[in-house]
Amino acid sequence: MPTLFISDLHLDPSRPEITRQFLEFLAGEARQADALYILGDLFELWIGDDDPDPDKRRVLEGLRELTDAGVACKFVHGNRDFLIGSGFTRATGVALIADGTVVEVAGERVLLMHGDLLCTDDHSYQRLRRIVRNPLVQWLFRHLPLGRRQALAERIRVGSREHTNATPAAIMDVNLDAVRRAFERHRVDLLVHGHTHRPAVHEHLWPDWRKTTTRIVLGDWFEQGSVLRWGNRGYVLEQLPRPGT
Repeated sequence: MPTLFISDLHLDPSRPEITRQFLEFLAGEARQADALYILGDLFELWIGDDDPDPDKRRVLEGLRELTDAGVACKFVHGNRDFLIGSGFTRATGVALIADGTVVEVAGERVLLMHGDLLCTDDHSYQRLRRIVRNPLVQWLFRHLPLGRRQALAERIRVGSREHTNATPAAIMDVNLDAVRRAFERHRVDLLVHGHTHRPAVHEHLWPDWRKTTTRIVLGDWFEQGSVLRWGNRGYVLEQLPRPGT
């Protein structure tokens, strides 16, 4: 059975077709997997485990049905859903793993990341990331009334859109020095991440190492699904056509 990797679904009530496709994926292909890894940004926004959004509840139920069926499911926080916590894990049976976890897949050691930590040329984003990932800031946010959190989250979403529109695409992509440091620090030759929404398989040749490393970038789900399937015969990164299109 293959191991599956996905990221950057950005599930949101404004895009119900993505939620429908994801729920069909959970009830279909994912049931035949050995494990499913979600590498961040499953949701467009997650303002706390008490979010009453009915679409989010449906997703939690779909994940619970998957894990109850015996499929291991692991989640790495993204930059949109880093507030996912213990309430989510209790509701779904999904395990949280750290950004920068090394797992074994088909006999290979593979580094898993969301990918935003590799985008070091985007200095303003990295400053914001350090602020919002501060445990004290997160504690304060979680203890705000739900309405305040919803309003703040919407302001963050608007600000993120404006930043994306104003920032050159090259700055928002990964920095190769950061990629190299990740390979060195974790002593792996394979890296899987999302975040940049640029699905591809990159072979990085490091002349002074006299070796090549592989970086697999998962795609987003805005226009179609994207999944990395990894089994004993290797891996394949594929699009998932959206039903009805």
